[in-house]
Amino acid sequence: MAGRKVGTALLGSGLLAITVLGGAGGYGVGLWTTTETAATNGEASPLSGLNLPSAPPPQSPTPPAKKIVPDDSPALEADELTYKTRTFTARMAVKSRVRVQVPALWDFTQPDPPKLGRYTDPTKKRWIRIEAGFTVQRAPAESMAIRIGELKAIPANQMVKVLDQQVDPDTNNATLVYTYVPDSSVRYVIVRWIADETGNCIFEMGSTGLPQDEDALLAVLDRATETATRTDEDI
Repeated sequence: MAGRKVGTALLGSGLLAITVLGGAGGYGVGLWTTTETAATNGEASPLSGLNLPSAPPPQSPTPPAKKIVPDDSPALEADELTYKTRTFTARMAVKSRVRVQVPALWDFTQPDPPKLGRYTDPTKKRWIRIEAGFTVQRAPAESMAIRIGELKAIPANQMVKVLDQQVDPDTNNATLVYTYVPDSSVRYVIVRWIADETGNCIFEMGSTGLPQDEDALLAVLDRATETATRTDEDI
């Protein structure tokens, strides 16, 4: 099947805005005695066919609050970054050939399966990830709403805090900004879902770093948003 090429564009908008997890369940086991045994023991026997309520599940102890240690690394400066056009291939539902401008000195890595590409700065404290290869069928606003729901399930000790969420009425791009604490220092995250000409999401991008990097992280994300193209082929 012929490849499909779509370009995306967005002016730097300053739009900003997260996550996740489960619980524990417990089971109470009731021991039943026969009527004869119960009578011998001087105990009242349960009526036939009735089930006793199970014991309440044990309560998980509340984890102690994390002690936040500020990372005082010098801020990433937007005007000191130079950019380079890079290409990679993402594979999920389809094979997407992605072309995008990212900071020139940031190193490229990919997970297995390769559903995204990630470019990381030399300090390994900042990066941008670009996800493609998925079917283009959902609006960016819907994808953002799903992510916000996932963020609400994240363990409390990750200290996730949603700062902003916006949908650009002109481009249909959705942008979510939040912070979280994976170890002891705060991470600042800007996630953007980028629409194609149909209004559906063609890319998910996330720019991550330290709180003091806010302006530079947005600049990196804006440059990727403005320059990214995706050409799809069947797998």
